[in-house]
Amino acid sequence: MTEATHHVDPHPPGAHMEAELSSQPDTWARAADLRTEQSLLPARGERVAVIGCGTSWFMAQSYAALRESAGHGVTDAFAASEAFVDRGYDAVVAITRSGATTEVLELVDGVRGTTRAIGLVGDPRTPLVDLVDDVITLPFADEVSVVQTRFATTALALLRASLGENLDAAIVDAAYAVSAELDELLLIADQYSFLGTGWTVGIAHEAALKLREASQSWTESYPAKEYRHGPIAIAAPGRVAWVFGTPPVGLYDEIAATGAHFEHRAIDGMADLIRAQRVALERGRAFGLDPDTPRNLTRSVILDS
Repeated sequence: MTEATHHVDPHPPGAHMEAELSSQPDTWARAADLRTEQSLLPARGERVAVIGCGTSWFMAQSYAALRESAGHGVTDAFAASEAFVDRGYDAVVAITRSGATTEVLELVDGVRGTTRAIGLVGDPRTPLVDLVDDVITLPFADEVSVVQTRFATTALALLRASLGENLDAAIVDAAYAVSAELDELLLIADQYSFLGTGWTVGIAHEAALKLREASQSWTESYPAKEYRHGPIAIAAPGRVAWVFGTPPVGLYDEIAATGAHFEHRAIDGMADLIRAQRVALERGRAFGLDPDTPRNLTRSVILDS
């Protein structure tokens, strides 16, 4: 009789996503040190439009809020498909992991010769590189998983560092977020509302997207104070209101009164996003899904002409 052998899948569901999200403390540190690349970004005082699709659009929102609130100049974030870039901008910053997204390429091609375009991309061997005036590549943050984790936050880390932020504390928080125990309720909740203030509104939108992509969960996202203007009606026991950044005064009591779980950690918003990414990964696995290859999604959206 021969002894039975057990095949171990070298790539279990979500293996790439797990490895990539866990590497974020290291990729943020590398991005923060890229001073030459950061110098290619718009100078203080320039009017800037930041564009992207999906996750990259949400990172554009966070960068725009940070840049303008820090006094670096007017900064607007647009979904590439709905951007208005004929408003006298000095530069357009295009964020795209793949460098092949149709809407981004169309917009950048449309401003050639009139507005300086800077690309922030994961894969340097892509069409975007030939369309922009300057390109910042982050190949060490590129990903195999369709679900974005580290490219998005690494791009934002570079953008934050370019504004003069010291990311040491954020990187420490990220190391905590990678391994911190997750509350069981976060893994089994019926519904999630992600809330942010200032630059973390983009983070909240991204957290909601991650759970939808990886686990097909019911998620919503809002500026934190907007939650009171209707969305709080869905708060109930077994549901989660997750706040990034500093919660508005009184919001905890209002959510507690509904019986919903109020989730908040006093850590950097990007680091707290890692915790949400981990929830998305574990829920996807629990539902028998492969978070690396979400339903109906591809790594890059390339539209037919």
